[in-house]
Amino acid sequence: MSQIQIPSTMKGAYLPGSSQVELRTVPVPQPGPGQVLLQTRASALCGSDLRLIYRPKTHKSGPDGYRGVIAGHEPCGIIVKRGEGVSDAWKEGTRVVVYHIQGCGDCYLCRLGQYISCESPSRRAYGWQRDGGHGEYLLADTQSLVRLLPPLTYLDGALIACGFGTAYAACTRANISGRDRRVLVTGMGPVGLAVALLAQRMGAVRVLGVEPDSERVKFARSLGVECVQTLTASPTASGQDASAKDASLEDAEDLSYEPPAGWTTEGDGGDARPEVCIDCSGNARARLHCLKMAGIWGRVVFVGEGGRVGFDVSELVIHKNLTILGSWVCSVAQMEELTERLVAWDLHPEITVTNTFRIDEAEIAYSTFNSGKTGKCTILYGDEKQVYKR
Repeated sequence: MSQIQIPSTMKGAYLPGSSQVELRTVPVPQPGPGQVLLQTRASALCGSDLRLIYRPKTHKSGPDGYRGVIAGHEPCGIIVKRGEGVSDAWKEGTRVVVYHIQGCGDCYLCRLGQYISCESPSRRAYGWQRDGGHGEYLLADTQSLVRLLPPLTYLDGALIACGFGTAYAACTRANISGRDRRVLVTGMGPVGLAVALLAQRMGAVRVLGVEPDSERVKFARSLGVECVQTLTASPTASGQDASAKDASLEDAEDLSYEPPAGWTTEGDGGDARPEVCIDCSGNARARLHCLKMAGIWGRVVFVGEGGRVGFDVSELVIHKNLTILGSWVCSVAQMEELTERLVAWDLHPEITVTNTFRIDEAEIAYSTFNSGKTGKCTILYGDEKQVYKR
């Protein structure tokens, strides 16, 4: 690669709260032992940042709270400088995805690559406790790096860093395969859309998305995902805090929608309900709907954050021999596996992006994403552009 001239300062976006974004000029950091300096090429926005950092007036304190650092935990870029002791495996010019959690590296869970579950006080998340991807340069530990394989783009890599990685972990937890005739996905925001696309590639015969927002329904359909719109107002994590909408948990109204042709709950000589239901909304109605719709011996995965849900355990779980799984994010090993599979499947995550912005437009990017009516929103740097579209 040609030598990249590293400036002394850079722009970075911070989230002070109350739906505000601050753009600051700060020094470009220098890599220490075991670290690399990346020139950031793409940094995606995440719903978790909206819910827990961007919207609140005050931020959560403690080791897992936001510490006023450069935001963005879905970065992808190119290594431009190495610190002491970094091998040629991570030499300058290497394109990398940054796994968004830096664990202690010593505990059992870190040894498994499950940095997200590390309980050490030294655990730090990019964009939360250490500077993240909404800056023109990013300091990263080598334990956080995953190679971005060609022909995947930097924009693909930013989506792998969290959204598609989270979706892949959920699909893997559900053990989706060609044996599954039907997979139901509730909440077709960026993660739900990724779940649907991956479930198709993993062999599910039919995948159906359910979403209240008409624009997101149209966008899902444009990407080849069968999707229906709920007939009654049903708030999801698409743009609202689902936890504020869960007043009547035990009697939560079920979702109502017109099922597509051939999508039945009985017949086919047996139980034709979905073998797998995955909720990506965090909404009580959607979660309850997954439990009701899942067939005998079905698997239900909860991915959407926030809120609560109440249900009849005997009727919906015990008598149906249901398996309920929670899924947070993927491991580093799963992220590496995902990049390989995306290449094999010829699937570019960036097709789920509807809006791209430059770092100077970070405030517009967050307000647009906060509307709950978009696909993925991403900040691009330099001459990066979206290549693959619907």
